[in-house]
Amino acid sequence: MSQPRRGGPEDRADIEALQRAAYAPNRARLGVEPLPLLADYAGLFASHEFWLLDGNEGLAGALVLEVRPEDLLIWSVATAPEARGEGVGNRLLAFAEARARELGLSTLRLYTGEKLVDNIAWYRRHGYAIERREALADRVLIHMIKTTS
Repeated sequence: MSQPRRGGPEDRADIEALQRAAYAPNRARLGVEPLPLLADYAGLFASHEFWLLDGNEGLAGALVLEVRPEDLLIWSVATAPEARGEGVGNRLLAFAEARARELGLSTLRLYTGEKLVDNIAWYRRHGYAIERREALADRVLIHMIKTTS
């Protein structure tokens, strides 16, 4: 598998297809549409960085980052269903940390659904801690943080 490459508007259809496939299982767990599937991807290209991992059968993973003054927000980490178990998510998360260092940022943040306990556990194994809980009208978000050196 290649190194992550910068994605752009020309990758939009592939990114949206990957996001739909990757987040589909979360719909049943959450009882609502996952937030990444409600996004306007055309607008996100202007404000977020897209990093893509190509696999043998197309896009294997996508990482969406928002560079902010005090931190790097990991807006989405998505792995194609056929690439699960191949370390795609681990590689994308490690890339996000390297990108934060490259930008001179030592704090990474992300959020996930409270009902997605496997996601929370996975992020914890990667050094993220729960920062706060946010109740929205239709779901509860768990905000997580990691500080790197």
